[in-house]
Amino acid sequence: MEKITDKIAALPQDASFFSLEFFPPKTQIGFSNLQDRLQRMAQSLRPLFVNVTWGAGGCTSSRSLELAEICQRQLGLTTCLHLTCTNMRRKVVDQALQEAKIMGVRNILALRGDPPREEEYRLDTENAEEEEEVKENNEEFVWATDLVKYIRRRYGDFFCIGVAAYPEGHSDESHPQEQNYQNDLPFLIEKVKAGADFLVTQFFFDVNAYTTFEIALREHESGVFRTIPIIPGLLPIQNYQILKRTTKLAHCRIPPALLETLDPIKADDEEVKRTGINALCEMIRDIQAVKSTGPRGFHFYTLNLEKVVGSILEECCLIPPEPLLIDGSDQAIDDSPAMTNGISATMPKNSNAPTNTNPTTYQPINTPSREATWDDFPNGRFGDARSPAFGTPVSYSPCSLPCTPAQARSQWGEPTTSSAITTLFTNHLSGQTPAQLPWSDDSSPSLSPETALIRDHLLTLTTTRNWWTIASQPAVDGLPSTDPIHGWGPAKGFVFQKPFVEFFCPLRDWKSHLRPHLQRSAIAPKISWYAGTVSGTFESGDENKEAVHAVTWGSFLGKEIMTATMVEEGVFAKDEGGVGVG
Repeated sequence: MEKITDKIAALPQDASFFSLEFFPPKTQIGFSNLQDRLQRMAQSLRPLFVNVTWGAGGCTSSRSLELAEICQRQLGLTTCLHLTCTNMRRKVVDQALQEAKIMGVRNILALRGDPPREEEYRLDTENAEEEEEVKENNEEFVWATDLVKYIRRRYGDFFCIGVAAYPEGHSDESHPQEQNYQNDLPFLIEKVKAGADFLVTQFFFDVNAYTTFEIALREHESGVFRTIPIIPGLLPIQNYQILKRTTKLAHCRIPPALLETLDPIKADDEEVKRTGINALCEMIRDIQAVKSTGPRGFHFYTLNLEKVVGSILEECCLIPPEPLLIDGSDQAIDDSPAMTNGISATMPKNSNAPTNTNPTTYQPINTPSREATWDDFPNGRFGDARSPAFGTPVSYSPCSLPCTPAQARSQWGEPTTSSAITTLFTNHLSGQTPAQLPWSDDSSPSLSPETALIRDHLLTLTTTRNWWTIASQPAVDGLPSTDPIHGWGPAKGFVFQKPFVEFFCPLRDWKSHLRPHLQRSAIAPKISWYAGTVSGTFESGDENKEAVHAVTWGSFLGKEIMTATMVEEGVFAKDEGGVGVG
């Protein structure tokens, strides 16, 4: 039941520490596999604390609380629970805080969450009274400052409260055309004065932007940041597309030098990882060179993956020595040589490092264990549902626009008819304005090269049928893994794809035309399909409800077959309102 600030204060002034962030997986088997991964990482990496995320509008509340309890009670890790306050009923906030207290979680990262949009987060089971409660809650909790004040008012000093900070500025409706940390300072000062104990930053790749930000806080005339722990957030680079997508959603700048290094190797995921490890290690060393008011911490957004973050921690000597438990002693004594940048003090028995009865050493990137790497190639929302990284929160969603609401209205307008939406899709596919749709993966002014290969087919669906395509891929039969358009994974391999398209269509078209066509005896054995409606009705062409379809896979030298993209009924039925055909 330790507070993060107490643990930081107990470290030597010149020590370095780190924390790891995890999100609740979307599937039960992914959740189970994450428990195994957490246990390995707890034993071999020994973070000072871990963070557990909270979904928009409280949509992952039960899973987040369950994961926090596993981390705190089962694994003995000091745990920080994220908590947002907008788009939720107050009783959900109260329940989360009460359950956190009961399970011994004494650390909360207080966040605003998405701007109030109660109509988007309303559950079908909510009645008018509950809707009004959400609306009233959004009037009470407008900013994270309101949540900090609420926690302090209800629980005093029981919780150690962290808040978010943005080295490159927070992209928000208040300053839609200018993203600058100076715009945020008045709000950040309010959060600290309201009772925040530490800051965790949004991830970044521009070290100069971060150091400028930290120095500005330390020297601010208000004095509120003089000694408060400021923990920079770091995102390990897993692959090129995830890097582009996450930085776009977070409005985070990628330095040109890093992009120039990654662009030539973007089709080789293994090389991208190696380059990313080197880049993150260089960032860490540059930040460590900046004078600090106390122990220097680093917060890693793991995306529930372990190989890359473990390699970074090992390379930077951030993994603390494993304590040796002495019989009859209340202390776990570390008798290993002191670390220049690590933690080398006598550690309490109940510290962040659980006693390891089966000692393991973290496997570096060149000799990884299979348990650490079997799902090493992130696969987005249509991936391996067994993976803890499946359904990563950085994939597109209606509450994760890649721009501010004002910019969104400027780019897409406010279409109110199906014909207006069809025009948006048609123009996008034709290379006209808008150059992007909300779920576009990167900032390219045109379609991806792969999508461009099947542009005519997609346009036919859109213009002649008024069916709006949102995801697709062409067939690929054994191209080199280094292919500039279709390649992925390490070099010296071959990649394969089944053709796939996902789209929205009118229900009447589905019933009168498309479903009868897919069920024809000449078609049914060749095509797999799933269909769902906004009301929750779901249909599938599979008689076997447990069927899993590999849509993208690869064969690589010295490795098992990798399935990078998989589609299965349970996942599609849970998340989609549209048609997927492969």
